[in-house]
Amino acid sequence: MRHPDAPAPGELLGAHYGQCFGCGGEQPHGLHLAARAGEGVSITAEFTVRPEHQGAPGLAHGGILATALDETLGSLNWLLRTIAVTGRLETDFVQPVPVGTTLHLEAEVTAVAGRKIYSTATGRVGGPDGPVAVRADALFIEVKVEHFVNHGRDEEIQAAMNDPDQLRRARAFEVNP
Repeated sequence: MRHPDAPAPGELLGAHYGQCFGCGGEQPHGLHLAARAGEGVSITAEFTVRPEHQGAPGLAHGGILATALDETLGSLNWLLRTIAVTGRLETDFVQPVPVGTTLHLEAEVTAVAGRKIYSTATGRVGGPDGPVAVRADALFIEVKVEHFVNHGRDEEIQAAMNDPDQLRRARAFEVNP
């Protein structure tokens, strides 16, 4: 169920961390994926495949497409106000995605059981109603902020903790960095 303090439908979610390859604006070759809250526990997102995202000549690398799906699915946790990490990501590649294409993504939570969050996503080409190019089902596992503190690199952890925007986001999730 959507958290009562979740971002409103249509609200841009923003990056959870500036250096994140999926959503961070400080990653020059990242996806710069822009996600918006949807109705219920759903979001929409999009990103444009650039030349640095290609695998085969002129086509998006499959790992990049999987990353876009993973980032989109992970963004659902903003609506639950839960910190979670990917436990499993099952991806289907339906059709090639050319460089220059904007991938329109939709994701929704399908179930929550204890610390487990189940979700599904699709990526379409040619617009939000275009044909499905990729799709994924995922399992996210709720974690405490200590997961990142215990496993991350000290330099990046300190930079995030010294960033007022990161502290604001952490407080929104009722955690103490």
